[in-house]
Amino acid sequence: MTAVTVILDAAPEGFGAAKAVDPLKLGSLLADQAGAEGRHVVVADRDGAHSLWLRDPTPGQPLAAIIPLDKDFTTRVTSLLRFHRRLFGKQSGPPPRGWPLSAYRQARLAMMLQALDLRMSGASYRQIAAAMGREDDAALPATEWKTSAGRSFAIRLVRDATALMNGDYRKLLRIR
Repeated sequence: MTAVTVILDAAPEGFGAAKAVDPLKLGSLLADQAGAEGRHVVVADRDGAHSLWLRDPTPGQPLAAIIPLDKDFTTRVTSLLRFHRRLFGKQSGPPPRGWPLSAYRQARLAMMLQALDLRMSGASYRQIAAAMGREDDAALPATEWKTSAGRSFAIRLVRDATALMNGDYRKLLRIR
């Protein structure tokens, strides 16, 4: 579950006027997975998909939103407001800033994974730099290679990918 997932559960007593949500009536579903913890759906929207977690998927059940009081609170509220607008037939508006990942971030992640794969296969930073399109830097004499931008680039890719591998991947689920 990400910070943009809207969490819905049975509304407390006294909130009978709360709206029931039938994901099938919201539009095309990009994903629909039911399990012991509820139902997870992703609803298509031209402004950006809506990710929902229905903790009580009972049809016709009035629902309430759950917003954990964590460091993603603002993102969660933004996602809920988008979904609320969609639920009541209005244009939902764009997803929270930073979601989904930009094309640049996706490309950098791909390079990081490739660099980590190469490094774990025994490649040197010079070989990684060449594989990442820095052939000119990789061909420099040793003294110039030590201070080259290509070497720094390869080292940063491997360092950042190693951090992701060791647990920082969770940061990808956070909005920047």
